[in-house]
Amino acid sequence: MSGDILFLCHRIPFPPDRGDKIRSWHLLKRLAEASAVHVGCFADDDRDMGFADELAQIAASQCVLRRDRWKVTAGLTGLAKRQSLLVSLFDHPGLHQWVARTLAERPVRAVFAYSAQMAHFVPVLPPDIRFIMDFVDFDSAKYATYGAQGSGPMAWINRREGRLLFDFERRIARRAATSSFVSEAEAQMFRAATGHNSRRVVALENGVALDYFDPAADFAPVEAGQGPLLVFTGQMDYRPNVEAVESFARETLPAIRVAHPDVRFAIVGRNPVKAVQALADRPGVIVTGGVPDVRGWLAAADVVVAPLRIARGIQNKILEAMAMARPVVASSQAAEGIDATDDAHLLIADDPAHEAEKIIALLADPARAATLGRAARARMEERYRWSATLDRLPDLLFGRASVGGCMV
Repeated sequence: MSGDILFLCHRIPFPPDRGDKIRSWHLLKRLAEASAVHVGCFADDDRDMGFADELAQIAASQCVLRRDRWKVTAGLTGLAKRQSLLVSLFDHPGLHQWVARTLAERPVRAVFAYSAQMAHFVPVLPPDIRFIMDFVDFDSAKYATYGAQGSGPMAWINRREGRLLFDFERRIARRAATSSFVSEAEAQMFRAATGHNSRRVVALENGVALDYFDPAADFAPVEAGQGPLLVFTGQMDYRPNVEAVESFARETLPAIRVAHPDVRFAIVGRNPVKAVQALADRPGVIVTGGVPDVRGWLAAADVVVAPLRIARGIQNKILEAMAMARPVVASSQAAEGIDATDDAHLLIADDPAHEAEKIIALLADPARAATLGRAARARMEERYRWSATLDRLPDLLFGRASVGGCMV
């Protein structure tokens, strides 16, 4: 083989129970099939630290560090250094030291950094070690959007973060042999902003675990009560998800309840912030918090919704719902990175009025909803198996992959 791999990620890539961990776990598994992988990562809490033993079963060596920087401390440090707050938040001398020792002691021939903040730990490398930067999403563009849409101190902070993080992303992309993004749309946006060409900025798409997210799989059903059920899934302390469910519960759901007074809207996901918890006081809204298995809720859904107004990359929540053969109504932002066709595999709606209209139509036509769900499942089988989306990852890492007719 071509040598060992150093894999750096901002959260321990196990268990694959949230968007960033889903991608990093499948990337790690695919790379471990090709070579020995040394993993450096962070744990957010004691629960994460408890998964170090599982990680050791796939990693040749590992360094799992508990994040010990308070946000206030990281923010002040970032301000003083004119540094991106995201980068400052994930700094840790212990990981710098472990990376240096691993590069010195192991036959590493490729470094794979997952998410922009982990590039901070990649030193200047000798020419025989390739550096692949998986940005996943064009994060600086997200912060710039927050800054443009907001006001007051937080808008200033977001605008600053957008500028500094973009400068950091651009510098890292110049160093990396290849920069990857979760979708071609994200990759094209980055190329246009930075001037990098398609040989060095590529799409490395997410997939979905089709044997697990399968309506025929063995999972516990959910008894959700009477009446049509609408479901949203996601990490519920993540700002785009919070804004999506607030908008849907306050603006879209009331219009649907005029036609279907017994309709329910279930918000399914870990760590709901107070604003999300408060939505449970509204008629028809259910806030579950974390659940042991999201498949029961997806299977029970008459319609799965993804009304995100700010979204980057590929939404795993949509892939999973489509794999479960559920009809999905999503915003164009949420569906942008997914290779699926409006009105054939899912439905696109970009404001509360159109969301309500399309959901009411699906609830009135169960046959149409079932047809849409079957087409969604078929599209996932055709296009989004992890084995297919990551098939050429080792070749990309070691410089043998052909992208657009060019070797990278």
